[in-house]
Amino acid sequence: MIADYDVSLGRTDDIPSILALQEINLAERGGSLSVRQTADWFRHAIIETSLVVGRRERTLVGYVLGTALTANTHVMIIQTMLRAFPPPRDCYLYGPVCVAETERGKGLAGVLFAALQERMGGRPAMTFIRADNSPSLRAHQKMGMRELGHFVQDNARYIALGHNC
Repeated sequence: MIADYDVSLGRTDDIPSILALQEINLAERGGSLSVRQTADWFRHAIIETSLVVGRRERTLVGYVLGTALTANTHVMIIQTMLRAFPPPRDCYLYGPVCVAETERGKGLAGVLFAALQERMGGRPAMTFIRADNSPSLRAHQKMGMRELGHFVQDNARYIALGHNC
């Protein structure tokens, strides 16, 4: 099933599809994405070559980002996580990762993460997941991420995860 995906760095013409996929997966719409990012934010990730996308039959069906921790100072939930779990040197923020509902459980998130890790030179990575998102927690454990601990933001419980941390 993995061979059915074309995985590559994101391009500016991917932004409308990324925004559409993000929108339907936001927590306020019943999804698991906690933060809405802007087109400019994705554009910057493309310039930094830290956005990896997956396509099936030329349709964008997933994406993942790896960004500098300093690029996320405006995001309160990330700052809460970093205060609770100080990152190792040269660590980057993994995520968000978003996979279309039709593609979940097929290994795409792991393939996207592996491509991102290769792009980031195997550096340490940190992320967070809502504690009640069991499918995502299982997927990230399969990717080799380990639990760093729990934290709370806006009355919701999250689990901080690390890779090579």
